[in-house]
Amino acid sequence: MLSPLLANVALGILDEHIAQAPGGPNSAQGERAKRKRQGKANFRLVRYADDFLVLVAGDRDHAKDLRDQVAAALTPMGLRLSVEKTKITHIDEGLDFLGWRIQRHQKKGTAQRYVYTYPAKKSVQAVVTKVRTICRRNVNMPLEALLRELNPVLRGWCAYFRPGVSSATFQYLSHHAWKTVIRWARRKHFKANWKTIRRIYCRGGWWPVTERGSLFNPAKVSTTRYRYRGAQIPSPWPSAW
Repeated sequence: MLSPLLANVALGILDEHIAQAPGGPNSAQGERAKRKRQGKANFRLVRYADDFLVLVAGDRDHAKDLRDQVAAALTPMGLRLSVEKTKITHIDEGLDFLGWRIQRHQKKGTAQRYVYTYPAKKSVQAVVTKVRTICRRNVNMPLEALLRELNPVLRGWCAYFRPGVSSATFQYLSHHAWKTVIRWARRKHFKANWKTIRRIYCRGGWWPVTERGSLFNPAKVSTTRYRYRGAQIPSPWPSAW
């Protein structure tokens, strides 16, 4: 696997190919509109290290043709597309990218359709498994020590997925984290009743808390909406060269 640095160097040729191709992001708005009237495709590239998407405004044949162009552009660098990871899909079917699920849905109560971004199932399963693993391997430590390891995981995951449609997922993660920590407490005091568990670990309330802090609550994280700026973001490359 290429390191992020090497991937950025090697895939620079792909950035240049997409940027300069007719219908690419450097095409003028009028040219893109003309291509659309002529039944031709327009496209943009979204890349992070060696993970990238090519967004095509066209049909499936346009997407297949562009896939072949991308493969040809990468060949001089000794690179090839992964058969397992390369997929052509419609936005209505959705796709996973960098931990996100990106899919177009009809908005409830309206006839409008919008593209939504929310945590992918694999991402949710990964953090759920991590929370469970941390609690299982630290049964003998005090709650304060457990939270020092658990809270950064929850806080970091929520910070990454905050700019999306993540409220329902945060509610689910909050319940899972609470339930897992309570089970951890019951394993430590398997003979204690619920009232005793609450007194020791929740100070008589319902949420795990210590003198120095409490279990991070994903449900209290407010979501934001990423403001697409696209070509409005100035490129650093012309001045850097």
